[in-house]
Amino acid sequence: MQKYSEMTREQLLAEKAELTARYEAFKARGLKLDMSRGKPGADQMDLSRALFHQIDEDPESGEADFKNATGIDCRNYGGLDGLPELKKLFGDILGVAPEQMIVAGNSSLNLMFDTVAQGMYAGFSGCAPWLTQGKIKFICPTPGYDRHFAICEYFGIEMLPVDMTPAGPDMDAVEELVKDPLVKGMWLVPKYSNPQGVTCSEETVRRVAALRPAAKDFRVFWDNAYVVHHLEEPGDELLNIYEECRKNGNEDLVFQFMSTSKITFPGAGIAAEAASPANVAELKKRMSFQTIGPDKLNQLRHARMFRSVDDVKAHMHKHAEILRPKFRAVLERLEAELYGRGIAEWTCPKGGYFISLDVMDGCAKRVETLCRDAGMVLTTVGATYPYGRDPRDRNIRIAPTFPTVAEMELGAELLCIAVRLAALEKLLG
Repeated sequence: MQKYSEMTREQLLAEKAELTARYEAFKARGLKLDMSRGKPGADQMDLSRALFHQIDEDPESGEADFKNATGIDCRNYGGLDGLPELKKLFGDILGVAPEQMIVAGNSSLNLMFDTVAQGMYAGFSGCAPWLTQGKIKFICPTPGYDRHFAICEYFGIEMLPVDMTPAGPDMDAVEELVKDPLVKGMWLVPKYSNPQGVTCSEETVRRVAALRPAAKDFRVFWDNAYVVHHLEEPGDELLNIYEECRKNGNEDLVFQFMSTSKITFPGAGIAAEAASPANVAELKKRMSFQTIGPDKLNQLRHARMFRSVDDVKAHMHKHAEILRPKFRAVLERLEAELYGRGIAEWTCPKGGYFISLDVMDGCAKRVETLCRDAGMVLTTVGATYPYGRDPRDRNIRIAPTFPTVAEMELGAELLCIAVRLAALEKLLG
């Protein structure tokens, strides 16, 4: 396929005329497609309908069993850090002991926000609250997760972008930045990152675990949102960050997060946080003022549905069967329409919820506008960068999970037309 940069002006104009006709045909359809966020589809959520029946009344006695395996009545107060069964399950997934787990409500984002707030107003490792130390900063691998950046903006934390490479964040840059005592944290989605689908290499995990920040109260926010979310088998393997930290005498360095938001129900899942014993003690001290306990009935439902990691893996295999055709619909269209034209690059993730598309510099916002005007909403361009500003105006996060396969096929075609038109407009001036 000929590169656009090698075409004559006449060829570019002919190409634009053909694509404009295709684009106008799409506009005439009156489409309403939403690829803005990585939400599970209804077919995925239907996989977890059994949750509703985990505490059903016994047909003979007319009674329901509200007690967990250790005899806790889940209707009542208590259990600040969650049910023991789920602490073990999440601990097995993240590779830490159950006593290092806090199992809470449905939102890992809530746990991350609260943990940052604790750093701001109470401090870690016996240090003064971040808020009193000056203008604090967080390292932000980019492109990255917009909600991480939103937390920083809320607290007035300065964001320091570092490039996300195929092996994870640029560790040379990270190791240099942590020499500043006002750098207090780093965000990282270590497995199937949002949006590129990158899994940190063993070397990267080891270098993170071996960091020697100038700030004793520096913390890595290890958002393992897609830890079991494979699209292909075998999926990527991720080195155990806590074990690597322990080897380096750095047990307090990392807070780990995960949830069942994209395993069961986003609005009624279970979130968990893992940390060193010292960090857990600090977190629970705050929690003792914040809550009397989580929704243990929902935790009980999850504990009965998933009694082991193998149960979770079997469930996630069903998710992959639903998602794989949607991702393939996008990737096949990108390959057919864009490969070899020299105007775009994209990721082919083995897991997670997104495909990252880089178009020609200066064209992403135009692609977004073209898609919107034809009835398709994309993630806001710039959202994958701190302060919503993509310095090269080129990254587009594709979220193939919520639409149907047929909708994804239409959406991917429209997206490719928009990418090509935006590139032609730029080249033609």
